Amino acid sequence: MGAVEMFNGDSASNALGMRLLEVGDGKAVVQMRVTAAMVNGHGIAHGGYLFLLADTAFACACNSYGPVAVAAGADITFVAAAREGDLLTAYAEERVRFGRSGIYDVSVRRGDEIIAEFRGRSRTIGKTPASGERPDPAPPQGMK
Repeated sequence: MGAVEMFNGDSASNALGMRLLEVGDGKAVVQMRVTAAMVNGHGIAHGGYLFLLADTAFACACNSYGPVAVAAGADITFVAAAREGDLLTAYAEERVRFGRSGIYDVSVRRGDEIIAEFRGRSRTIGKTPASGERPDPAPPQGMK
């Protein structure tokens, strides 16, 4: 399964109106407009939605090669607030792949302004879960 097929089957991302703009070897660009339902009690975009946007771009980038890759971990730094109506674009780019693991950086932007920086760690699994066969287990905590 490739990144486009994975994205098309991603109910969560599609329900939020995300659009996959570009995908290629180790890269992806995903866009989302902040809606009223995504705004928290401070009147700014809830960080969980920003994480979800970045995570979706990360997933598309690390699945762009074909083997099924899943997140082994990720973190995000919020740089600026996003507000209702903002059009956000997440740019994901591979930093390194080694063995079955990879590291990807994602910049979430509003135009040229950086809103958040995300780093994701991926792990390829042996078989696709859709095949009915068990995927390889995740590595033990702390193992790379």
